[in-house]
Amino acid sequence: MSDVQGRTARRLADEVAHRRQTNPVGNALLGLSFETDTVHEILRRLVAVEFQTHAAELVAYGTMLSRFPRRPAADLYLTLGRVVCNAGPKLEGVARSMGMDAARLLRWPTERGAYAFNCAMTWAAMAGGQAAGALAAHTDMITYYTGCCALVDRLRTFGVGATDEFIAYYDDPVDDVLCALALDVVQDGLDHGDDPEEAILHARRIEEAIGEVWRTAAHPDPSRTDMRSVVAVPAEDAEGQIRDRTHGR
Repeated sequence: MSDVQGRTARRLADEVAHRRQTNPVGNALLGLSFETDTVHEILRRLVAVEFQTHAAELVAYGTMLSRFPRRPAADLYLTLGRVVCNAGPKLEGVARSMGMDAARLLRWPTERGAYAFNCAMTWAAMAGGQAAGALAAHTDMITYYTGCCALVDRLRTFGVGATDEFIAYYDDPVDDVLCALALDVVQDGLDHGDDPEEAILHARRIEEAIGEVWRTAAHPDPSRTDMRSVVAVPAEDAEGQIRDRTHGR
């Protein structure tokens, strides 16, 4: 019992980082051959997958705000919701700069791994305690932002001509202030009796889910031809759905 009581938010974050080092999930995008003609299509897949995660994140943060409507948790989830809300139109602009039509942002790619993060974050929001949800959000920021910056570095190293919009969007470092706030929320949850092992579980699931998202973006499944009719959305319908998501009705 004394060990549980002694596990602070910072210590939990260090435990997650230790697992990251000893059993790395990896970023499949960094192992690509950047000299091939397929790299731009893979980058489009990454953009499309992230666009799908935004809807899940907004619902998850709203759910956690309703479950833990007090400071510092409320500050965290209001801020995260605003970050994602503001990112939607920017990511739509990235997609347009890469020649993607609206339909490719709605239902593509169709592989199960494209939605792994949505599942993990939704489950943390619905079933996890305050510490679990906040440590999951902290792990998401550390893992995804760092991985995307590393991808941009690789693109520059190999001279891949990604659009300016793509580079500006993905070359975005971790927000240390927001990460610190997430750990404050974790600590508040622990102080109120949350289970530290549950927090570790959800944080690790988020990291593994991000790894699956990267693998899905990097390695298209050629057998998914049966889903072409699902992906095909009339252009006018697709544009309307995108406007609803990113700008509101």
